[in-house]
Amino acid sequence: MTTTPTSEQVTRAGGLLPTDPALRRATVLTAFNSLGNGLYFPLGVLYFTRIVGLDATSVGVGLTVAGLFGVAAGIPAGRAADRWGARQVGSLLWGGTGVATAMYTLVNSYAAFLAAVIVATALQMASRSVLGAVYADVLPAATRVEARAYLRMITNVGMGVGGALGAVALQVDTRAAYVTVILLNCLSFAAPAVLLRGLPLAPHALERERLTEDAPVADRWRAVRDLPYLSVTVLNAVLVMQYTLSEVGLPLWIVERTDAPRWTAALLMIVNCVLVALLQVRVARTASQVPSAVRAMGWAGLLLAVACAVYALSAGLSPVWAVLALTVGAVVQVFSEVLMAAGGWTLGYELADSRAHGVYQGVFGAGMSAGMMAGPALVTVTAIQHGTAGWAVLGVLFAVAGLAVAPAVRWASKDTWRGEPA
Repeated sequence: MTTTPTSEQVTRAGGLLPTDPALRRATVLTAFNSLGNGLYFPLGVLYFTRIVGLDATSVGVGLTVAGLFGVAAGIPAGRAADRWGARQVGSLLWGGTGVATAMYTLVNSYAAFLAAVIVATALQMASRSVLGAVYADVLPAATRVEARAYLRMITNVGMGVGGALGAVALQVDTRAAYVTVILLNCLSFAAPAVLLRGLPLAPHALERERLTEDAPVADRWRAVRDLPYLSVTVLNAVLVMQYTLSEVGLPLWIVERTDAPRWTAALLMIVNCVLVALLQVRVARTASQVPSAVRAMGWAGLLLAVACAVYALSAGLSPVWAVLALTVGAVVQVFSEVLMAAGGWTLGYELADSRAHGVYQGVFGAGMSAGMMAGPALVTVTAIQHGTAGWAVLGVLFAVAGLAVAPAVRWASKDTWRGEPA
């Protein structure tokens, strides 16, 4: 008889790793990949501008174009996962991302840069969408959201350590240092691709395979016509924009609109990483069912609106008080972020057709990618250009999106097929 792991069994360390075998292996590949990504992120753009010699604006345009390809890649990747298996497709995508990233070291023109970055970004963003379907198959349904929160904590730690090591390469500032980091990042995709293929299926996935072996398959494209699910996806995408608020909006706001020292941007990033690592698993335990996930999303939107108001207050304050206001806003935003992440994971899984998790998670992942793509432009044309009025617009948008999740989920609950056993 197979027992379902309890919350403590899934996330409690057995030695240095969790006791659940699937989560243990997922922890290793997540740590490996996030360490490589953390190494690369601080110097990726600088490599193309300082070492390759490309214009910064052209690089920015190229990354935006690549992001659009990445958003478009999520849904067909999810469909492929439904047809050939999420672990197999995800493994190929991760391995392909590693190979495509290695091509960065050969770039010597803008055309070569554009080709390499489009392929690498499309494969990487597609793999993220498929990873949601992988987790649906390998993590126990009862503890899946908490396990994803644990993996997010591992991601934050790995990114932080990788970023610190990447700073060394930035200080050395030679082509050899940049290329070394790029190749290490390649390995952080290629090596986990092997681990991903070997992840053991959870009991519910094995049972579903047995029951549906001779049964008619689900409509594999239902997700792209599932209006209630799409509405939740869009609302989640709006709240996801808060990631770019931290990464793009706040650094620009600090430098252009406040008297806070520039190092405040680094301080806020550290505050975010530390608090997310401390809070995400605990918060996930409170949002693992649909009703609690809906409440979490509502609170996430309201707290994000409060954070926007506090950020707006930092303009015109003395340096000390500006730093204090920005830090308070960042702390409030962290609570919004962990609530949104937990609520989004739960709704993304629980409202999906369990027979077609690949395309459903592809749709949900594509929505998140679209939110991340739109975020920088939205923050710039609101808060950065219009100050307090712009922050007010953002705050209202986030609050409305969070509160609108409840009627969207009620709409979804009217579908009799939804909520089939996973």
